Amino acid sequence: MPEGDTVWLTAHRLRRALAGHVLVRFDLRVPRHATADLTGRTVLDVVSRGKHLLTRIEGGVTLHSHLRMDGSWQVYRAGERWRGGPAHQIRAVLGTRTDTAVGYRLPVLELMRTADEGAAVGHLGPDLLGPDWDPDAAVAHLTADPARPLGEALLDQRNLAGIGNVYRSELAFLARVTPWLPVGELPEGVPERLVATAHRLLEANKTRPERRTTSSTASGAASGAASRGRQAPRLYVYGREGLPCLRCGATVRRADQPDEAGAHGTGRTRPVYWCPACQSGPIH
Repeated sequence: MPEGDTVWLTAHRLRRALAGHVLVRFDLRVPRHATADLTGRTVLDVVSRGKHLLTRIEGGVTLHSHLRMDGSWQVYRAGERWRGGPAHQIRAVLGTRTDTAVGYRLPVLELMRTADEGAAVGHLGPDLLGPDWDPDAAVAHLTADPARPLGEALLDQRNLAGIGNVYRSELAFLARVTPWLPVGELPEGVPERLVATAHRLLEANKTRPERRTTSSTASGAASGAASRGRQAPRLYVYGREGLPCLRCGATVRRADQPDEAGAHGTGRTRPVYWCPACQSGPIH
């Protein structure tokens, strides 16, 4: 699932393949930009901003994309077969003489002036993996609405940019509180530790092919799995409904909670996972 670390790594791969090279192919398969042609221009840079991608191209043009739930960018060498999905899922093709970047299932894809990037990402809070990272500002944003449930506040990209559904569940577990606890009721020092942990985890995972929040000694259960030749769990609670908690052995539960948009009126929800024994506070 694309979160800030996944998007950072995607930007890194796209930058390595495209930056400094002239486009020999430029194909956007969305009605709004179907006739756009930037072949002959040089890609200047590719950067991530929270969960947004900004591909900056010569002439003051930026291609803005967002992966949402299942979008992806794949990079292929010239002549290599494209394997990211069926052709009808391709939304963008950016090719140089040696590499081709193919965007699959991209729900957000738009061309804009580079000077206008703020219209797409200006609302975001401090970027956990960006040069503007400011933990004090992130804590202030996160706790600005004391009545708001922690899980909703963590997903709101205006508070701090880069946390998605996986990290929402994992961070609440590591803080030993439920995602439904109002942020104003967090024990003293917990908001600061939550923000510091989020930054540490995204930094640790940004170059990994598989995200991990557990430590090598997370629990007896994890150690036992490793000793029996099975891969130790990489996550504490996310996706582990019905399985034993790695910390205490209680059964991990799942429920729905609004996402960052649902909290503001769209009604969308996503699953959250928690341990009812380890995590104190209101239970859904």
